[in-house]
Amino acid sequence: MAKKRVHSGAGKKSSGRSRTGSPAAGTDAAYPVVGAREPCPCGSGRRYKACHGRAAAQAVTELVRRPFEGLPGECDWVALRELVPAATVELSLRDGLPEGVPSVTLATVLPMAWPALRRDDGAVLLALQNDTASGDLSRDLADVLLRALSAEPGSPVAGERAAADGQRLQDVLAPEAGFTPVIHSGFEFWLDDAANSTPEVAASLERANEAAIPTARLSGVEAAYWCRTPERNHLRWVMPHPEEELLDALARLHAAGASSLGEGTRLVGSFRAHGLMVPVWDLPSEMDSEDVEKPAAGFAERLAEAISSDIPLSAEERRARSGLTHRQVTLN
Repeated sequence: MAKKRVHSGAGKKSSGRSRTGSPAAGTDAAYPVVGAREPCPCGSGRRYKACHGRAAAQAVTELVRRPFEGLPGECDWVALRELVPAATVELSLRDGLPEGVPSVTLATVLPMAWPALRRDDGAVLLALQNDTASGDLSRDLADVLLRALSAEPGSPVAGERAAADGQRLQDVLAPEAGFTPVIHSGFEFWLDDAANSTPEVAASLERANEAAIPTARLSGVEAAYWCRTPERNHLRWVMPHPEEELLDALARLHAAGASSLGEGTRLVGSFRAHGLMVPVWDLPSEMDSEDVEKPAAGFAERLAEAISSDIPLSAEERRARSGLTHRQVTLN
């Protein structure tokens, strides 16, 4: 049985490039990639970097502010990329699994910082927290995933620069599939056969387990993650609302004394990650994830009401908003 090809589906524009990398017949929109100082293949007489290479370089370096926009579970994608030490998610491909690939699993990280791994049984693991080569995290991850699907079983997949017109996760993953993270206390999910792991992988696993911060995903609200640290516990909640709208709503609640999650808790600020805002609360060290469930659900109701308000902010609310803005950090 022939392997299925993963593609973007109907409606995706052709890149104008043949499978060999040469311009497709009848087009002049795409040319092979050559060295920056070599003559451009279009025949202009200029160097590639000053001709068609300019657009390609810009496409590679331009930052995509919300790389996971349009994917099911965008907020959880952001959380697993930036907040969660050890988690996995089963992924569904738009065209189904190729022959010989029993499953595709997203993982926060993999041993030895591998971008992806194809197990001996053909299963694919894709790492989310690795550094990528371009400004489009979605395209880089899709490139690694597609190469992993055809990699030799039992081998890791190295990182490479993806083509500027390459497919993105939004093209490759099934749009109707859910996105349900499974949080792990350690990284044992790396190993399908612990007895046969290499010394390097075993050492990497030990170091990763020692550094992992205990983390749990709340069940009553979306994309809210409790974690335990030596000093205090925290709740970090990735929210899908537009930033200005969310800041206004948080300011209303903060000014009204309704922004906490109960006694001993405090909204301490927020950070931006991949185009979304992540409010952060300090929690008492004795407050476990189960203790946060009910207060978080109540806060979600208050936040929804505050977001729906179209009354201009009062002077006190504007001061609260300014304070929240000054305590905001951008991760990327």
